[in-house]
Parts: sequence; structure tokens; C-alpha cells
Amino acid sequence: YGKALIKLSEDPRVVVLEADLGKSTKSCHFREQFPDRTFSLGIAEQNMMLVASGMASSGKVPFASTFAIFTERAFEQVRNGIARPGLAVHICGSHGGIHTGTDGSSAQSIEDLAIYRSIPKMTVIHPSDDLSAEELTTQLIDLQGPSYMRTARNKTPRIYNVENVQKIRLGRGSILKRGNDVAIIACGVMVNEALIAAERLSEEGLNCTVVDMHTIKPLDVKLIDELANSCGCFVTAEDHSIIGGLGSAVSEWLSSNRPCPVEMVGVMDRFGESGSTTELMKELGLTSETIEASARKAIQRKSIG
Repeated sequence: YGKALIKLSEDPRVVVLEADLGKSTKSCHFREQFPDRTFSLGIAEQNMMLVASGMASSGKVPFASTFAIFTERAFEQVRNGIARPGLAVHICGSHGGIHTGTDGSSAQSIEDLAIYRSIPKMTVIHPSDDLSAEELTTQLIDLQGPSYMRTARNKTPRIYNVENVQKIRLGRGSILKRGNDVAIIACGVMVNEALIAAERLSEEGLNCTVVDMHTIKPLDVKLIDELANSCGCFVTAEDHSIIGGLGSAVSEWLSSNRPCPVEMVGVMDRFGESGSTTELMKELGLTSETIEASARKAIQRKSIG
């Protein structure tokens, strides 16, 4: 995210807003080079969103960042001040999901994607690694309306390389692996878990399509339609509540257009807790093993149907 802001600095309209967490969100890199285009609002997220709204209405392109959980404090300001007038303000919520770990349930935003997905005109993004986060952030400069992007706290394996990351596009799912038995659609840190699961399932003779659905809204329904034809069943995987996130988005479209089995891997209707990232992901079932079991179940449901 920080590297992308530096790339975007060539556009004089770009301004960066912080809520006392620039070091954590990495917007500090922009501040170091462009202090006159960086605005620190302190621990006042609601105010930050409305300042960003005012700047956007004056011709600037604001990028405002804080922890994902703290963006939720400013829901009303985002809804009425940014999204309702359709202003191009780009919000980054870092440290999202259970992956945050030891900070505990009060800091683990497991509902942010659902919240922003519910707001009209909002684009909602959850990249899977650092390179895709950088690429997708740079593409926001051409987006006419508002956006919310969630990033992770801890290091994750790279899914892309410098060459192929340039092929990803906002609003289009990225196919990482192809197979016809089941489609695994994942976002964020769960994309790597999906790839691990697909590799192990292939040893059983089950071939999976794996999609990095980094843009949750607008959803790539054309791709989902194609996968309904070729695979006939789905698994969704996200470090987020199964209520309102990626799994819900996929299921909503399929139920109205192409009904077929869907198994959702995500946080059940509960809060997180404090612990190491590995411990928590295992405790809440956010693992490649859970994806494997869900894939087998989805395939079985398809066969029965």
C-alpha cells in the first residue's frame, strides 16, 4: 500500500490522510517524501473521512487509512459523506481479520467487508499479497467512485510475481489454477491456503480451479457463471465472517442465477480471541485442511444432486 502511494504521487491530485497509524498502514512512506500532501487527523476517524470527502469534492483524490476495525467507527461518515455523493475517496483498512492475532477480538475486524459491501457505490477489495495490494491500489486512481481495501497485518507468501501481477484487474477474479471438479474462490490470506488445499486434493485425483477474488464488489459474476458450468460446485474461503462477505456474495448470485452447491469457509457467527495467528486460524477453521474437507463435501453434494 505504501509503495503504491509513492507510485501515485506523480499525480498532483493525490493526498494522503492518516489517523495516527501511518507507520502501521505504511502511508508514512508517502508522508516522508510529501509532507505537504499528507494530513494527520489524529485518533479521529470520523473527522478523517469527512475531511477526505471535502478534499474529493474539491478535486483531490484522497487515500485515507487506519486499522480496519477503526474504519468502522466512521460508518455514518463514509455512508453519507463519501458514498452517497459518490466521491472518489479510497479507504484502506489494515490489520483485518483473525490473522491479526494477539490483539484479540476487539481489534479483529471480521465484518468490515460485509459493512462496506452493503453501501451503494462502494468498491470492496481484499488483496492476497503485497504485490497485488500495490497493483490494485495504483488502479484506484482511475476509479470514479469510493472504495474500501482491506490489507493484512502479518507477512504472507507471495501469490504473484512482478510479471504476472500486472495482469490483475479490479472487478475481475484471477484464476491461479484450473480444474473441473470444484471451484475454490478465496480472498486475502486464504488464497494461499486454497492453493495448498488444491495441491493436496490433486493427489487424490480431484482437480480444482482456484480463484483469487480480490474484488468482492463488484463481483466477477461472469467468471462465476463460467465456473458454474465447468465445475458445478464451489468452496469460498475468507478470513471474515461467513455472514455478508465473499461467501455471501457468491451464494447470493448463484442462488438467483445458477443454483449449485456452495460450501463456505470463514468465521462462524462468533468473535475472535487472542492468540498467535497460527493458533487462531486453526481454532476458527481458517486452514487448508478445512478447505479440503469442504471441497470434498461440495463435490459429494454435486454428485448427489
